[in-house]
Amino acid sequence: MTSNAPDSPRTGRMVGKVALVTGAARGQGRSHALALAAEGADLVITDIAGTVDTVGYPLGTADELDDVHRELKELGARVHRATVDVRDADAMVETVTSAVADLGRLDAVVANAGILGAPAQTWQLTPEQWRTMLDVNLTGVWSTFRAAIPHMIDAGNGGSLVGISSIAGLRGIPGVSHYVAAKHGVVGLIGSLANELAPYGIRANSIHPTNVRTPMIDNPLAAKIFRPDLDEPSLDDGVEVLKRINLLDMPWIDVSDVTDAVVWLLSDESKRVTGINLPVDAGMLAKYNG
Repeated sequence: MTSNAPDSPRTGRMVGKVALVTGAARGQGRSHALALAAEGADLVITDIAGTVDTVGYPLGTADELDDVHRELKELGARVHRATVDVRDADAMVETVTSAVADLGRLDAVVANAGILGAPAQTWQLTPEQWRTMLDVNLTGVWSTFRAAIPHMIDAGNGGSLVGISSIAGLRGIPGVSHYVAAKHGVVGLIGSLANELAPYGIRANSIHPTNVRTPMIDNPLAAKIFRPDLDEPSLDDGVEVLKRINLLDMPWIDVSDVTDAVVWLLSDESKRVTGINLPVDAGMLAKYNG
């Protein structure tokens, strides 16, 4: 489904470019898509707009994806919208192929779609919990890039790929080893892509946020990770615990903090940057805990 851009010229760092954002119905994905449109990009937005087994909190909905679609059009962007599961590699290829035919090109990709599962010790995870986490948070990133890269190579315009990893992609965290393993996998995938795609002028980088207050952590299931001593904690119950994680005096960062990094890595401002793992972590990695 495509919207028509207005007659007035658009301005910004992404004018003339088309960006794909997965998991765009809400949270970080919504923020990334809106910011890219505000910078002049046209958008391909996708979301599962449904449920995933083993995930104990609501995911984005079709209505939320519709709302983002409308907001993007109001910003003047042409938009190709699709309801698709990133685990379905063939469906991702069909979606991206249709989007490129619709919008004419593809220059930037944000592999953002992801889930957080129930906390458990590694040996207590079920095979289904492990498999689903890796399928969404790692294989889904691969299937997104796999669908996009051939179009970018064929166009010969270069481009930029961003994988949304996590601080959990750079260190071990107890109780969520399936999430940690998937996010570490994104680091390896990005490193390989940076090397493979450099001859085509396509850059690949990953972003590693600390906790971001989105529905993914603002729910009782995630709150239990931070306050296992409480039977039914809210995220606000974990404020003091979360503040101790970061070097800066804050329990979490805002989606806009991650979006700023996304826009920079997709724009020409970072045209000499590839193969990096960029923390947006309020100093979490640098904090001395001795």
